[in-house]
Amino acid sequence: MSARNTALAALIACRKREAWSDGVLKDYLRRDKLDARDAALASRLCYGVLQNRLLLDFYLSRFVKPPLKKLQPVVLDILRLGAYQLTMTDRIPASAAINEAVEQAKRSANRQAAGLVNGALRAMARTGEDLPAPPDLATKYSHPAPLVELFRENVGETLLEPLLQSNNAAPPTAVQHNPLRCPEPALLGAWEEKGVLWTRHPWMPGCFQLTGDPTSLPGFREGWFYVQDAAARLAVRAAGLKPGMRVLDCCAAPGGKSFAAAIELENRGEILSCDIHPHKLPLIEAGAERLGVKAVQTVQQDAAVMREDWIEQMDAVLADVPCSGLGVIRKKPDVRYKDLTKMERLLELQASILQNAGRYVKPGGVLLYSTCTVLKRENEAVAEAFLERNRDFVPEPMTLPEALRREPSAMLTLLPCVDECDGFFLAKLRKTV
Repeated sequence: MSARNTALAALIACRKREAWSDGVLKDYLRRDKLDARDAALASRLCYGVLQNRLLLDFYLSRFVKPPLKKLQPVVLDILRLGAYQLTMTDRIPASAAINEAVEQAKRSANRQAAGLVNGALRAMARTGEDLPAPPDLATKYSHPAPLVELFRENVGETLLEPLLQSNNAAPPTAVQHNPLRCPEPALLGAWEEKGVLWTRHPWMPGCFQLTGDPTSLPGFREGWFYVQDAAARLAVRAAGLKPGMRVLDCCAAPGGKSFAAAIELENRGEILSCDIHPHKLPLIEAGAERLGVKAVQTVQQDAAVMREDWIEQMDAVLADVPCSGLGVIRKKPDVRYKDLTKMERLLELQASILQNAGRYVKPGGVLLYSTCTVLKRENEAVAEAFLERNRDFVPEPMTLPEALRREPSAMLTLLPCVDECDGFFLAKLRKTV
């Protein structure tokens, strides 16, 4: 199986299943047993098409006579994949991209479709760099126009285009050192011995940025590090956890915040790591075992349903709630195409989880609310409404890494184009009585 065919299969599966591309792509890379080089190419092609779909369609509409919406879906998938290689890569020969696309059309559609693909892509190749300029930001960065306007309302005009641009960038993988298993010099020494290329994250201590598959690196099996974005790590660090505390992680899977909490507790204390889906709990347990985390206990629990025995029993509660995911588009490029009206339904769930999570906090304890979106309606509005209903909670400024260069604040929004991390929101709320 070639990288192009794997990428096409993943694109087709994403379309048919309406599934997230990152999970689908992992399944197809595993199925097709590609070597590291071909796996990297397949990933680049799949994500590249999804990141640039509207722009690719804008280009293709100049070379395909029937309206694109009238084409067989698989033919449009093939055209987009070919167009991406022709217009946005510089190491793939045009002849190779076109010939493979024609063969894909023969196998997946018919000879007539293959002729259409051949003619359109050859015409596109002949134009070279003389392609028409996209008419607006929505087309240029392949974000639906309503989403562009929503981002404009939430981040402002100055940061709008940098945010859209960063959403189309390929982010490095952020990993966190695990001091429960080894000292940091031992981890870095193992990487250097194997020639691993890494850089320190600009503001999160113990966080490193890598490229490639982290599970294949020295120290992964031994639990010397785990994958987690700097923003998610900050959400735990900002809670101010201390050894001996009892902590509740409301929506824990796949476990990153629970693991970070265990590190903050120095493995001394208790972490109830919850998820509504029972099949996700073994993922948390396996991660905890690999990392040497002893403080985590998994519990199947709906975060919006109250547990009487947990009321005012927790020193800290982490509520990283389900959200629109509009802060992680660079990692899940297809999020941008989801129905925004359906995302609005999350607001009630977010408020319900936060209200319930607040019941579990001891007097003097901390409630840390977080999302991976940049929309104020899911962030500040939810936190402020909670504070209005619950006068026994007050906002408390977070202690932030000095290198982050932000003034202490009880509520913080991070942006990939500014902070080199996921788009993320944190709110620290202290229960006073």
